[in-house]
Amino acid sequence: MTKHIAHGEPRESEISLAQLRGDCARMAPHWVVPAADAPVPVPPSLIHGVVVPAASARLVDAMSEYGD
Repeated sequence: MTKHIAHGEPRESEISLAQLRGDCARMAPHWVVPAADAPVPVPPSLIHGVVVPAASARLVDAMSEYGD
């Protein structure tokens, strides 16, 4: 059975999305955002198996010329 919707009348999914957005907007002030921990740097000695193509290495190496 197909439900026909009159022109200009919002579909059920649009009504639900609007309700969801409204619910989220009302809840947002109550959400607590935890403080972000700073990432811990990884020592280069622990990085293994990374392969960089020579062309990419040259490109990255040459980028310092543009930032100086």
